[in-house]
Amino acid sequence: MFENRRFQKLIEQDKLSGEVVSTNGFIIEVKGLSGVRLGAQVLFEDGQRGLVREAYTDRAVLFNIDSEHMEPGTLAVVENDLLQVPVGQELIGRIVTPMGDPIDGKGPLKARKTSGIFNQAPGIMARSMLNQQLASGVPAVDMFFPIVLGQRIAILGDSKSGKSTFLSQLAANQQGNDRIVVYAMIGKRKVDIEALLAGLNESKAMDHTIVVIADIFDSLSLSYLAPYAACAMAEELWYAGHDVIIVYDDLSSHAEAYRQLSLIQEVDPGRDSYPGDMFYSHSSLLERAGKLKTSQKTLTALPVVVTPNDDITAYLSTAIMSITDGQIIFDLNVFRQGIRPAVNAGLSVSRVGGQAQNVRQKRLSGTLFQKVAAYHRAEEFSHFGSNLSKESATDLRLGKQIYGVLKQRPDELYSLTVQQLVLETVLLGNAQSELDIDGLKRASKESERQIKDDKDFDRIETELLKRFSSPLADTEPAGKQEEGSSSDAST
Repeated sequence: MFENRRFQKLIEQDKLSGEVVSTNGFIIEVKGLSGVRLGAQVLFEDGQRGLVREAYTDRAVLFNIDSEHMEPGTLAVVENDLLQVPVGQELIGRIVTPMGDPIDGKGPLKARKTSGIFNQAPGIMARSMLNQQLASGVPAVDMFFPIVLGQRIAILGDSKSGKSTFLSQLAANQQGNDRIVVYAMIGKRKVDIEALLAGLNESKAMDHTIVVIADIFDSLSLSYLAPYAACAMAEELWYAGHDVIIVYDDLSSHAEAYRQLSLIQEVDPGRDSYPGDMFYSHSSLLERAGKLKTSQKTLTALPVVVTPNDDITAYLSTAIMSITDGQIIFDLNVFRQGIRPAVNAGLSVSRVGGQAQNVRQKRLSGTLFQKVAAYHRAEEFSHFGSNLSKESATDLRLGKQIYGVLKQRPDELYSLTVQQLVLETVLLGNAQSELDIDGLKRASKESERQIKDDKDFDRIETELLKRFSSPLADTEPAGKQEEGSSSDAST
């Protein structure tokens, strides 16, 4: 009824109007609308909405946003020159569709502003250097591949490899620091949506999060529009003076929806049957992240890409990696071997992560990479079953202790200070004794408040090492002892 009154009002205002002459799924051809702008929002008399994709002198081709059912002869009228979604502070803590319709049962939105969704990225002169780390609470990421506020870093991995769990941990870790998370779920199953929302509510991350949902049963058009709409909601808060983190989960589903729409529209397919502007559609979206020179506030983009069978060489994954400033790769082989989170340390990289680290943190990261590499070399030698040298046996024990620190449950989070305390203590011990890793983690959390400078780090780490180390047990020769134990860790 409201839509019908809105339609009549637009007709009375003499807005451009037309008539549906043909439909093909989500693709609608409208006769009339002469002079309509590309990207315009159209309202049909039955309440459905459309997005203008092509405009000719006598007709226009639209995406049907709401469904694939439209009767020929339905009247249409231009509602806005550009597709608009509600934006603003009022969306924080809410669950909405890409068009801004609330679906959380908390009543209507009271947003006072709207925004177009295909906005331009800030120019190079409006940007500032990135230099502040975004802590995820996950040592396997923060200590090896630090994410920087304002960065674009891809999250890649096969289904069920731990990507969404990591992103939920990152969202929860922003509690209390005035950062806002916008989480776009694109083409997801109901069970995945419910699992994410349960995690966000349990960790109270929902208090500073906007969730934009286009599930697998929604229209292809909503899945296509979801990341752009979510970005517009994030940009409004960014320009208003907030640090914002936006998660696109996942761009594989977005690309699939766009491919299907384009094939129905009979657009000539390109590589892997994706439309020719697939790369542009993602690059123009991700380039909207960054750091503003005027306010020093940031918009951090975390695009997720599914890599079936851990193949990161496919068209979509390589395209996203070429757009972003690094990638964190979750490996199913690592996951099956009991490492949580299952980060592949050999293929992951953060190209700007070092800009946010101090000298001590850089030294720690470099040493960790060296020790992990030495561990894997010693692990390969141990497969032969012969006696290992003392140095190789030490590398094996130290690597196990490092991976013991990196393992964590989904409900565990560690500050950067605690991560640094634990890992530096492990390196300080150099595997010359057994370490109680769980006790070390708990004590490091208790000691965190005592840290003021590097001297405090050194003093507390020495105390922790004495407290949680015990003599090595008498064992068989190192090679035989370690044989068959290599499943405890992986790249």
